[in-house]
Amino acid sequence: MPLLVGTSGWQYKDWRGILYPPGLSQRLWLEEYARRFATVENNNAFYRLPTTEIFASWRQRTPDGFVMAVKASRFLTHLKRLRDPEEPVHRLMDRTAGLGDRMGPVLLQLPPNFREDVGALEATLACFPGTVRVAVELRHASWWQAQARLRAVLERHDAALCWADRASRPVTPLWRTASWGYVRFHAGIARPVPRYGRRALRSWTGRIAGTWPDEDDVYVYFNNDHGGAAVLDAAAFARTASALGRTVSRTPPAPGP
Repeated sequence: MPLLVGTSGWQYKDWRGILYPPGLSQRLWLEEYARRFATVENNNAFYRLPTTEIFASWRQRTPDGFVMAVKASRFLTHLKRLRDPEEPVHRLMDRTAGLGDRMGPVLLQLPPNFREDVGALEATLACFPGTVRVAVELRHASWWQAQARLRAVLERHDAALCWADRASRPVTPLWRTASWGYVRFHAGIARPVPRYGRRALRSWTGRIAGTWPDEDDVYVYFNNDHGGAAVLDAAAFARTASALGRTVSRTPPAPGP
């Protein structure tokens, strides 16, 4: 499988003229996005979990081979804080079943003030079917103090520790905990902000290539959506990775529609 490169979301009005032609109706943006990219991280589910029918409509509107990662509902991660995870996970799996073969990994992003609780994390991971890939983005420093236990739990469930970047540098340990990888770019420091510069993209390509061989799946999403930075940086990252010999999913060949 290739390095799958895309953006976190697709419904941004300031992407007109960058990814979407100015006259294109917003109701056709997903189709246009999927023509240009082969994967997307769906953030809608974090704020309000869509119905099975909406997930099914997204499947129908995207081509064969398209992959949609899904950010788990904040009800599970931020409100319940992983307590009693069985029902929220079951509901998430029931709704996302509408994606069928478009379904990619599930992202569990925990709040910045969520302190280490490896037991709760393991109980949550155990609720997911073994066929579902789960990436975990941890944001409180206390998690890294539980390195041995945390890594053991993630490895046992083949769950990927999400590698995250902010300000063009890693903000998480670069541990490989699964047979696959998941990387998120939140904000670079190149101009215009929040773009990523060439050096940062090359550094990240090297980190990924040094950890996963080309045949392993690695999902890479740019979350710096402002001003179309995510679109431009995802395409630049893909070109950088391709130049280093990596197999990369389709991205826009150059800036602009």
